[in-house]
Amino acid sequence: MSTKESKPNLSHSQATDILKRLYGLTTSVIRPLPSYIDQNFYVASSEGGEYVLKAMNSADSQDIAVIKVQTYSMAFLNQRGLPAQIALPTLTGQMMSLEEIDCGFGTQTYLVRLLTYMPGTTICKISINTQILYDIGKMAATLDTVLLQMEHPNISVLQRDNFIWSLTSIPLLYQYIHVMDGDPVQKVVKAVIEQYQVQVRPKLPLFRKCINHGDLNDRNLLVKPDGPSKYAISGILDFADMSCGYFIFELAITIRYMMTESPNPLDVGGPVVAGWESVFPLNEAERDSLYWLILCRFCQSLVIARYTVIQQPENEEYVRMASKNCVQHLSRLWELGKDEVERRCFQNAAQFSQS
Repeated sequence: MSTKESKPNLSHSQATDILKRLYGLTTSVIRPLPSYIDQNFYVASSEGGEYVLKAMNSADSQDIAVIKVQTYSMAFLNQRGLPAQIALPTLTGQMMSLEEIDCGFGTQTYLVRLLTYMPGTTICKISINTQILYDIGKMAATLDTVLLQMEHPNISVLQRDNFIWSLTSIPLLYQYIHVMDGDPVQKVVKAVIEQYQVQVRPKLPLFRKCINHGDLNDRNLLVKPDGPSKYAISGILDFADMSCGYFIFELAITIRYMMTESPNPLDVGGPVVAGWESVFPLNEAERDSLYWLILCRFCQSLVIARYTVIQQPENEEYVRMASKNCVQHLSRLWELGKDEVERRCFQNAAQFSQS
């Protein structure tokens, strides 16, 4: 978990200097983009291009090997037809640069990359329908399937033991659960963690392994209009949470985030599962664990957001957006219970696939 001081806070002049010095670009427009613990700028250059300048937080900037594999993965997916951002080389041909910058906390080292800018609208800004949910499920399964083909000499660094955002790290939430003292939903969070230990952990050997994007949320997926009332996926953003995991993890994470803006979260799982299974059908153990894993991701979002707000009070608005409706949806899913939520999800998935 990053401390408050690890998030970069580059000024526009510092960012402009980096663009000129590293990439030879003259900035005509620069403006901040929302970010959780990193810092992003939209950049339009006088030379005519549009870009995203990304400065990683100082904690993650130390994991150079991980970021190199993430950067390679983005290009690998892009070359195979998935709309992933790619990093652009510096004037000296490097895909990233470690920069020592004083952002007000003393000089720290931040890893900087220039990424392609992908036009489109984030999922959180559109009215989601069953067709786009199906397409998102299909895309998520396709992404993980394509990444199975990837080879890289340092791919083992994605193992990322004790990575707080991995669904294998659910028990680590106990370290931070004190931030929810006094909140009634804390009891639900504790109960979900216990159920993970009992219901999910013994099944891990039965799950199919893969590399997860790990953060297919409603702000990391872009869409563009595709007809009068349809959308097509136009961009996949933010590979910072990539790790070795399991196919079922990606599906659970995707469903959880697609529930964020939905007034009827129980209607989300069916079309996402239908799209997913059109590419990668679930086995019995995976199907039996999906409910608990969705709840686990809600718990991660809730607890880590509360902790992060304490660390980064100046970033509270964005962090709260990332955990929007968590309490409401987690409580609702918990009250309905596993049998009812699964019945609705898989029944809707079957009906969607037949239609």
